[in-house]
Amino acid sequence: MERKEPPSQREEPVVIPIEDSLDLHSFSPKEVKEVVAEYLFQCSQKGYGEVRIIHGRGTGIQRQIVRSLLTKSPLVNSFTDAPPASGGWGATIVFLKSENSIEN
Repeated sequence: MERKEPPSQREEPVVIPIEDSLDLHSFSPKEVKEVVAEYLFQCSQKGYGEVRIIHGRGTGIQRQIVRSLLTKSPLVNSFTDAPPASGGWGATIVFLKSENSIEN
């Protein structure tokens, strides 16, 4: 006999639109690495050169998680705090490598 999980405990993929910015406020900290990695991959595939990741100001944990991932990602050329009008240190601007520079 199969054991059925209640609907609230099923892990179903969350589909988010791929745009030039991603707001992480609706994700739990344990989801951040996977969400950001997939987001960067999809943005790279769509040809984005620059994206903004909104992690919030809070205690800085989300920011540390995001920046740790960005440092290791082969898709990322560089990153910096967003300008004050775009979130300041509550968001990170990411400059993605071009498709040609990823292959080399």
